[in-house]
Amino acid sequence: MAITSAIVLYLVLWFLTMLVALPIGLRTQGDDGERVEGTHFGAPTNYNPRRKAVIVSIVAAVLWVIVFAVIVYGGFTWRDFDWTARLTPVADS
Repeated sequence: MAITSAIVLYLVLWFLTMLVALPIGLRTQGDDGERVEGTHFGAPTNYNPRRKAVIVSIVAAVLWVIVFAVIVYGGFTWRDFDWTARLTPVADS
């Protein structure tokens, strides 16, 4: 795997992890019953982006190591995922 591919893989995993982690543990102003004037009831009250980014970075790094190991050392090929049997057969050598 090239370095560019490894970086892109990490960034994709980071953003996917961030999208999954954003609503976890979030309390809204409506939940707390204390609404700041001029804001929506769904506005967060306890959002800490730095803490969330650190947690997401660690989780994405662990996922990246797993996916990287599977890609580089796992021995999987596209033919292992050919459920439709449309790939041409490999010639025996």
